[in-house]
Amino acid sequence: MKKFYLIGFLLLLFFDTFGQTSFKLTALSAMPLEVNLDWIGRIFCHYWAYFVILGYTGAFITWMVLLKKAPVGPAFAASHLQVVTVMFVSIAVFNEHITWEHLLGALLIILGIIFLALAEQQLHKSSES
Repeated sequence: MKKFYLIGFLLLLFFDTFGQTSFKLTALSAMPLEVNLDWIGRIFCHYWAYFVILGYTGAFITWMVLLKKAPVGPAFAASHLQVVTVMFVSIAVFNEHITWEHLLGALLIILGIIFLALAEQQLHKSSES
């Protein structure tokens, strides 16, 4: 079961990160930002828009499969790891600058997920005895 969770959450992270990155690439490709039909047409002329759909569809399906078996609390917390992965992909792909506050926030997200996982594990052990 642990292998199922690991593979599932890695897939979820991949699809979420891929979707977010594709979303930004779509926005950059459709510049300049205008609220009109020409701008909407520019969005769908770029293949990144279709990668957005693929990424979010993959994330949705993966999330639904995970929710069938995973405890909701830790699963919901772990799904927020995509904030951290998107931040690191943004450094590599978009040359974005990350501040110490961003790194501290990422660390707090990771620590929160670890603590929730440990608490869930402890709860599971105590219910078995």
